[in-house]
Amino acid sequence: MPYRLLLVLTCLSLWLGGCSTGYAPVSERSLSGGAKEPAPNTYRVKKGDTLYSIAFRYGLDYRQVARLNGIDKRYFIYPGQTLRLKASAPATQTASRPGAPATPAKPPSSGRTNTTTAKPASGRDGKAEPAAGAVRWHWPHSGKIVLAFGRGQPANKGIDIAGRKGEAVKAAAHGEVVYAGNGLLGYGNMVIVNHDKRYLSAYAHNSRIFVREGDKVKAGEKIAEIGKTGATRSMLHFEIRRDGNPVDPLRYLPKR
Repeated sequence: MPYRLLLVLTCLSLWLGGCSTGYAPVSERSLSGGAKEPAPNTYRVKKGDTLYSIAFRYGLDYRQVARLNGIDKRYFIYPGQTLRLKASAPATQTASRPGAPATPAKPPSSGRTNTTTAKPASGRDGKAEPAAGAVRWHWPHSGKIVLAFGRGQPANKGIDIAGRKGEAVKAAAHGEVVYAGNGLLGYGNMVIVNHDKRYLSAYAHNSRIFVREGDKVKAGEKIAEIGKTGATRSMLHFEIRRDGNPVDPLRYLPKR
């Protein structure tokens, strides 16, 4: 077979194979649409941001960001405010401006701890393990897993669950909604729920969201509907973050 024809057939095969799934893994990107990068020294707050969404984007401990900026436990931030994200960054003025619209992060009464790295986390022996007496997890949707944790390029930070548009997305555990919006590109319409001092869960690509920041939710409660915002197929992208780091949800969800 002529070399040129063989090359064309090979490229065509690869192209078809790459398109067969119709899915592009979630990649965290900044609001400017660029590729995910390490946290900058400072961040300028945009409309719709909360302290939680900023911390989620960069894999930071929201309480650490609050301490760096002299923000009290109400966790109010406002558009245009410059936040320090690293201790080495120059100090900035963080007190609320008179008359400035505040954007509360609405933390749960129990608080929440994240870490300062956005890489998929691991526990003992490289495996994330649920802590004794930790959150009781439930499946947020019953569909088939179409992309596992750590698979794809870039590596998937959660699991992707197949579903039809309009099907219910349920809270995976009791907690408080700390973000509901579409400000994190690559996630579409997303809900983040804070469960205790260590765990967050995230539900992305929703067509509709039925909760607001500050709402208390129970395990199994409908919080959104399946969609494909920020994706190329209808599905639920589900993450669990332990101390701010993405962990494999299958190590926490009950077997089925």
